Amino acid sequence: MTTTVPTAYPEVASRAEWLTARRRLLAREREVTHLRDAVNAERRRMPMVKVDKDYVFEGPDGEVRLVDLFEGRPQLYVHHFMWVDAEDRGCPSCSASAELSFTDGDRALLAGRGLTLVCVSRAPYASIARYRDQQGWTFPWYSSRDGDFTYDFHATLDPARAPVVYNYEPVDGDLRGDVPGASVFLRRGGEVFHTYSAFARGLEHTSVGYPFLDMTPYGRQEEWEDSPDGWPRGGVAAGLPL
Repeated sequence: MTTTVPTAYPEVASRAEWLTARRRLLAREREVTHLRDAVNAERRRMPMVKVDKDYVFEGPDGEVRLVDLFEGRPQLYVHHFMWVDAEDRGCPSCSASAELSFTDGDRALLAGRGLTLVCVSRAPYASIARYRDQQGWTFPWYSSRDGDFTYDFHATLDPARAPVVYNYEPVDGDLRGDVPGASVFLRRGGEVFHTYSAFARGLEHTSVGYPFLDMTPYGRQEEWEDSPDGWPRGGVAAGLPL
């Protein structure tokens, strides 16, 4: 992989000047941390909606229901794994997230807090299993059999199947197909409730490279970022705001 040599650089300062700027930024960073804590606290107080529809999935042991995906735990995180129909494979961005964030160690940590992480795609299970095995992954991955699940939770857009809404807003134009999304569910006995869904940049927690890039002078190097003139740009806009 070739690396482009930068042509623009930050202003050079003395250590004292740098320390003044760093302390000023630290105050802003602390504001963000406290705001994130407050938002997380509000999320934990969100109401939940009972899931009445009998969604059917296919996994390695055949047909299962939504409650089965919990594997006996109280909480369920579903990554809506996008599928590239033309190539019969998982999408590159979801694949990168799976490689870095859906590991055995990650899932063991989540399981210790009562959370099961699974992926769901509308592709046939045979295609999913083939692709997963090619990648050497072990996380649970189910097929929705192109049923209503991914459409009802707005991870697949098709006006013929459900109103086209993405990130809680109606979508203008002809946007169709799979889109980035994740949904969270809570189990109470045999009842399942939907508690949360996130889309677009709400999934940045699965892109583990972003926090590292955000700490660097050149950032993510994506077109949408507010960076000084001359900063590198043109990277894949995986974090493009929607």
